[in-house]
Amino acid sequence: MPAIVITPTLAIDSDEIELAGIRAQGAGGQNVNKVASAVHLRFDIRASSLPEAVKQRLLARRDQRLTEDGVLVLKAQEFRSLEKNRQAALERLTEIIRTAATPRKRRRPTQPTPAARQRRREAKARQSRLKALRRTPE
Repeated sequence: MPAIVITPTLAIDSDEIELAGIRAQGAGGQNVNKVASAVHLRFDIRASSLPEAVKQRLLARRDQRLTEDGVLVLKAQEFRSLEKNRQAALERLTEIIRTAATPRKRRRPTQPTPAARQRRREAKARQSRLKALRRTPE
């Protein structure tokens, strides 16, 4: 298998991915007990050729598919075909790595504009007058 392209500047070698055919659960008739059509994908993040920053972001994820050893385990069984499930698992892996490869934008703290402050005060005053009208007269 050739290298798997994540982004134009990032690719991982297919040797880093371990794919195993397993028996799928659910519908499939008698075939489900005989044919290994589901796929178990294992990707060792720590041993991969990914940049260190991407590895750290992947390992920092709170994901139940990530083991304590830093191995990402994906199970694909939505199709009855082994090849389609293999493709689906690889697509999911590339999407997970792609999201980790793009760093999150840092939030720049902002202040409300004077006009926004004025609108807020006017809305509060309007609401206060409305509630005052609802009160029983003294």
